Amino acid sequence: MYPTTINRCSLPPWAIASRYYNRQPKVLEIQGVRHNGRPLFEKLDTLDDPDLRGTQFHDFMDVRFQLHQWQREETPNSRKSLKNSYLRFLRGWLFDSNSVEGAVLKGWVESRLGLAPTFHREPIDDIHAEAYFRYTVDRMNGSARTNAILPQFDLLYAFVQYELARRFPGQTHLMLYRGIYDFSEHQIIEPLEKNHYLLRLNNLNSFTDDFEKAWEFGSRVLQTEVPLTKVFFMGGLLPKSLFKGEGEALVIGGEYEVKVLTGG
Repeated sequence: MYPTTINRCSLPPWAIASRYYNRQPKVLEIQGVRHNGRPLFEKLDTLDDPDLRGTQFHDFMDVRFQLHQWQREETPNSRKSLKNSYLRFLRGWLFDSNSVEGAVLKGWVESRLGLAPTFHREPIDDIHAEAYFRYTVDRMNGSARTNAILPQFDLLYAFVQYELARRFPGQTHLMLYRGIYDFSEHQIIEPLEKNHYLLRLNNLNSFTDDFEKAWEFGSRVLQTEVPLTKVFFMGGLLPKSLFKGEGEALVIGGEYEVKVLTGG
């Protein structure tokens, strides 16, 4: 994790990335998002059904970014730019987090929170490295595919934070799991007690709230308490007709205290 000096958030990058933030998280607000999305959140306040809130969010995105008008565009590129909404990028991440869609999602974390990725197809040791350049090429190619994708992610994150606060009132953390095969690929900052480590995770990572499902993705499982404020997206918050990644969580990275569980 290589914090930059610039972000569009209520806290500086170094604070967001730190282990201390994860222990005592504070609200993360992207500049201007709640104000610009005020009609959405006022409407959500009136709805008690979580499924209706998810549908209302997507309908708001559909109108705000004219996603439903892609068929009216005259050129293939303009039609594609509207059709490739935030949902396309979430699905692309599920298929391959190292895809161009994954690069755009990592780019949102970098531009909004100031946390650069440490891995995209290959380790990224420095923002001046060739690996970082190749990541930015994927990021630019992916961003060119759609209309205003970063503002779409801004509203998505704000909605997720709103929805998590309603579903888990008074709660600050979720216990999440991540299946892995090669623990040596992870950046260990400090060994702690037995099977416990302080790791530096990539700026965006896949986790699940299903312990058993995590084992499908590796021979070991990382277990950690994730601040709700670092959950960028979570399956189950949108209607199943829109997104089927139940239990999938996209978690903003930094320094995490994790327990490594082994099979058998």
